[in-house]
Amino acid sequence: MVFMDEYAVNTPNHPEPVMKPLPFSANRPLQVMLVWLVLLWVITAIDPFNRRDWLLENLLVFLYGFLLVMTYRRFAFSNLSYGLFTVFLSLHLVGAHYTYAETPVGFWLQDLFALERNHYDRIVHFSFGLLIAYPFRELLLRAAGLRRSWSYLLSVTIVLAFSNFYEIIEAVVADIVSPELGSAYLGTQGDIWDAQKDAFVAFLGAVMAMSITWLGALGTSPLAGNRR
Repeated sequence: MVFMDEYAVNTPNHPEPVMKPLPFSANRPLQVMLVWLVLLWVITAIDPFNRRDWLLENLLVFLYGFLLVMTYRRFAFSNLSYGLFTVFLSLHLVGAHYTYAETPVGFWLQDLFALERNHYDRIVHFSFGLLIAYPFRELLLRAAGLRRSWSYLLSVTIVLAFSNFYEIIEAVVADIVSPELGSAYLGTQGDIWDAQKDAFVAFLGAVMAMSITWLGALGTSPLAGNRR
């Protein structure tokens, strides 16, 4: 799992050489990811379950997409991180099309496991932690020069902070832009603790992601051979 530190910082704490990111014109995998997301966005934009809710949900896509495009020349993530972004945004686009509470996959899981509600929103929040913690860690290592030993904990902490902050912003946006769509946009499904549960599953996803990353780093450590 050498890819785990593909873009490690060249400092005393990170002695590996830095791999220069490819320009976008030569980065085929990233081009494929972008085409996939554009096609999926177009497909999910066709006759969504609730057009106004779809527009609200896509504010996230427009914001993150704009930031990633505008910062590519100054800070390009690894293709692994872009792949994780792609998977997460794909899950979000599907949820935005149906609204999270009405997503067919969620209903299928609800029937399969005899659940009380559609848990697609929980899946996406868990995926936020599982998929986005690694890019956060990459940002901390490369841009902030953080010690690797601290990067795992701080990545989990950042995911938890972002999750809670997003829940607050989401509620404020719903109240200002379209109060009547509050329930559909927030996807609470009558659960007053929905926001807290969403943040908690994102935390669990981040813990899992950083555990996998840590184990991968152990496997590529120069000391790993001595422990075998």
